[in-house]
Amino acid sequence: MKCLWFNLALIFELIATGGFIVYIIKQNKWIFRYSYWILVIGFIFHTIFIGYHYYLLGAAPVLNLKSAFSFFSWCIILAYLILYSRFKLMVLGSFVAPLAAFLMTISSAMPWVENPVSPVYKSFWLSIHVGTIFMGNGLFAITFLASIMYLIQERQIKGKRFGPFYGRLPSLATLDNINYYSLIYGFPFLTVGIITGSVYARVALGAYWQWDPKEVWSMITWLFYAALLHERLTVGWRGRRAAIMSIICFCILVFSFLAGSCWHGGYHTFESIETGKAL
Repeated sequence: MKCLWFNLALIFELIATGGFIVYIIKQNKWIFRYSYWILVIGFIFHTIFIGYHYYLLGAAPVLNLKSAFSFFSWCIILAYLILYSRFKLMVLGSFVAPLAAFLMTISSAMPWVENPVSPVYKSFWLSIHVGTIFMGNGLFAITFLASIMYLIQERQIKGKRFGPFYGRLPSLATLDNINYYSLIYGFPFLTVGIITGSVYARVALGAYWQWDPKEVWSMITWLFYAALLHERLTVGWRGRRAAIMSIICFCILVFSFLAGSCWHGGYHTFESIETGKAL
């Protein structure tokens, strides 16, 4: 049953991605509408899969890389649906859907491995920590994509190089607003995620801070996003500088996720979690 919901989500999200790509080429609104609702259906199946997976595990469904990629994809789509309700920016889906589908495709290529879940992972604090961190990451993915779109549009306008995206992307002001709002919504989620992660570490390990590589890189990521938010709110950063800094921040976030979870060792690594060495 779990595989069924996962596969249905993957299929619908891939179909939606194809539709969004056709939309940005043809610019027909009916193509967007069908693609959008196909994505919503895929998101519903994805939500059922995550809920069912959580029910089976009794813990946040991110205890291995396969599940983490799937949950990240779900959060990106959720962030897009929320922001679309505010901005009604159709073309954003042509960038968001491929990224979400790419993560789901990577997840689908990984084998299902379900080891017994330690009771310590069946914690309310861990669920809140994971949910808020990943939701913040999903919103930051929108800032990243909006920044990419901004730089493409700016280059076309200033250089008078009317490439394939000319006339298909929104105004620079609109893209900058999406960057700003996804940043101010995402940063509190990241902050709450780090705080609840510290509380969970205190409950599970006896200390709020362990100097685990993932903890260190998460704090570095938070500092970079805090600096970006500070510059936008107090100095008035807009446009190109904010877009470039948003891309840098997201690259640090991705490195933090992959390096802290897979390469650097420590109790946050999936290998430690799966073998029971994390705690």
